[in-house]
Amino acid sequence: MRYPESMLRYHVAFYLPRAGEKMVVAEALDFPGAVSQGFDLADARLMISSALEDLAQMLLEEGKPLPRPNPEATAPDADLIELTPLSVEVGAGRP
Repeated sequence: MRYPESMLRYHVAFYLPRAGEKMVVAEALDFPGAVSQGFDLADARLMISSALEDLAQMLLEEGKPLPRPNPEATAPDADLIELTPLSVEVGAGRP
């Protein structure tokens, strides 16, 4: 899937379950505070996308800028790193 070049895309590191663990952990490397988990990789992708949207909406409502994606973001111990697009409505308030 291709996204518009102007869309913000953040680097998300996924950590697959190890011995005794059951959840996939997801952490946005270039968006501080965006961490989540899911029962499998697909669920973790949905959960981190939701966390990114919620954090971005909060920052925008407070009049703060969104973090800039860092093309150099890495996590050597991650099992997978993906670019995750951010989708927020500017000017949309929460119900």
